[in-house]
Amino acid sequence: MNVIKRRAATRMARSLVALTATGAALAVSAPQAAAHTELDTSSPGAQATLSGLPPNATLTFSDSMTQKYAKVAVTGPDGKSTAAGDPQVDGKTVTLPLETGSPAGRYTVGYRVVSADGHPVSGSYTFTVKAAGGPSPSPRADQSAAAPPSPAARAAQADGAGAESSGTDISALVGGGALVLTLAAVGVYVVRRRRAGHGS
Repeated sequence: MNVIKRRAATRMARSLVALTATGAALAVSAPQAAAHTELDTSSPGAQATLSGLPPNATLTFSDSMTQKYAKVAVTGPDGKSTAAGDPQVDGKTVTLPLETGSPAGRYTVGYRVVSADGHPVSGSYTFTVKAAGGPSPSPRADQSAAAPPSPAARAAQADGAGAESSGTDISALVGGGALVLTLAAVGVYVVRRRRAGHGS
C-alpha cells in the first residue's frame, strides 16, 4: 500500500515539474513574440533643419526588412513626391533616393514596411529645408564707382583750368610790375637824398 502511494506521489511531482518548465518557457518566449519592429534611426531625422535636401532618405529599423513590402515616400511643401526612384532594402535599412533640387520648406516622410518575420511597421515624421541665402544686393548709385565725365564736363573743366591759369599769369605780372615800380621809387629817393647831402 505504501509503495503505491509513493509511486503516485512521484508521478505527481514529475507532472508538476513538467508543467513548471513549460510555464517558464512560455513566460520567456512571450515578450519576444509580443515585441514589434520599430524605426531605430532616420536620416534626415525628425524635426531636423537642413540647408538642402539630401540625395537620400535612410530609415533603419530594429529588424531586417522585406524588399517587396517596403514603401517609403517623401513629400515636399508643394505636396509633390520628391522620390527619384524606388526604395531599396539592405538588411535593416531602407533607402529612398531624392530629387536634390526640390524647393525649401517642410517635408514629410511616410513609411510602411514589413519585417522579414512578418511584422508591419508604419509611421511618419517631418523635417525642414531652409531657403538658401538670396543674391547679394547690387551696390547703390552712391556706393558704385564714379562714372567717367562726359565730353561736355571735360570741356568745362578744361575751360576752368585755362581761366585759372590765365588768372595766375596776370596776378604774377601785376605783382612783378609792382615790385619794379617799388624798386624804382626807392632808387629815386636814394639818389635825391645823396644829391641833397652834397648840396649842403
